[in-house]
Amino acid sequence: MPDPKRQLPRRVYPLRVLGMGLGAVVVSVVLWERNASVVAWLYMALITLAWPHVAYQLSRRSADPYRAEIRNLLVDSALVAALVPLMHFNLLPSVLLLTLTMVDKITTGIHGLWARSLPGMAGAAAASAALTGFHWAPATSMLVIIACLPVMVLHTLSVSVVSYRLIRKVSQQNQLLDELRRIDALTGLYGRGHWQEQAEATLRRHHATDEPACLVMLDIDHFKQINDRHGHTVGDEVLRALARIVLNNVRATDCAGRYGGDEFAIVLRGMHLDNAMLVAQRIREQVQALQLHDLPSLRFTSSLGVAAADHRHNSLRAWTNAADAELYQAKAAGRNRVSAGATPVLAPVV
Repeated sequence: MPDPKRQLPRRVYPLRVLGMGLGAVVVSVVLWERNASVVAWLYMALITLAWPHVAYQLSRRSADPYRAEIRNLLVDSALVAALVPLMHFNLLPSVLLLTLTMVDKITTGIHGLWARSLPGMAGAAAASAALTGFHWAPATSMLVIIACLPVMVLHTLSVSVVSYRLIRKVSQQNQLLDELRRIDALTGLYGRGHWQEQAEATLRRHHATDEPACLVMLDIDHFKQINDRHGHTVGDEVLRALARIVLNNVRATDCAGRYGGDEFAIVLRGMHLDNAMLVAQRIREQVQALQLHDLPSLRFTSSLGVAAADHRHNSLRAWTNAADAELYQAKAAGRNRVSAGATPVLAPVV
C-alpha cells in the first residue's frame, strides 16, 4: 500500500499548477491595466508558471518527499504574498489570493501549517515591496473583479470536492471500524459487545410486548483436548466450522455471537421454546456429522442450553444464567445434548 506521505507531492502538484495558473490570470489583468514592465511580467511568470514544476521536482528528488513538500507549501504562501506589492496592493485580488493560500494550508490538515506560513508571507511581501517599489493603488476595476470570479468559483468547488472525498473516506473508515467492533474476526459471528446490545434489546421488547424469544448457549465438548492434541490452528478451524453451521441455521432477524472462547450464544427473536429446540437440535446434529477437510478423522460434538425469555428475567445476565444452567445440565447428562427446562434431550445414536 502506498505511503500517503510519500504520495503528498503527487497529489499537490496538479492543484498547485491549477491554483497558480488561475492566480496568474488575475495578476496578469492587474499588470496589464497598469502597463507593467517586462521585469514585472517575468517576475509574475516565474512565481505562477515556473514554480509549480520546480516545486514538484524538488520534492520528487528529495530523500524525504513529505518534508520537502511541506517546505514547498510554505514557499507557495511566501510567493503569493510577494505578488501583492507587484499588483500595487490592488484590494480584491490581494485579499483573494492571500485568503485562498491560507485556506489551502488549512485544508492540508497539517497542524499549524497556516501559522508557520505567516512569517514567510510577511517577509516575502516586504522584500517584494522593496524590490518593486511601494506603490499604493487599492482600487479594483470591474475587469479585475471579473478576472477574480473564476478563481473564487473554481477554488471553492475544488475545496468542496476535496472535503467531500475526505468526508466519504472518514465515513467509510468509521463504517469499517464499526464492522470490526461488531464482528468477531475469527468466526465471522457478532462479537460479544454487539451481541449483548442486541440481546438486551430483545429482552426489553419481550418485557414490553410479550414477543417470544429464546436464548441458546452452546460450546464445543472437550475443546481443550482438541487444542492440546491437534494445536490451536486446528482449534481455530473447529471454531470457524461451528460458526458456519450456526450461521446456516439462524435467520436474518436472529443474532448469533461468539460469547467467549469456544462458547457461542444465539438470540432467536419471535421464537417459542419448541421451535428453538428444533434449531438447537439441528445445529447439534450438523456439528456431530461435521468432518474437517484437512483432518477428516477429527470428530467433535457440542452441548446446547436453551432458555425462553421470561418476565422473571429482569436483566440479560439473568436470562444468560438460565441458558447457561441448561448448557451445564446438558454437559452433566453426558454432553452432545440439548437441554431446555432441565430436560436434556439425548443425542440419537449414529
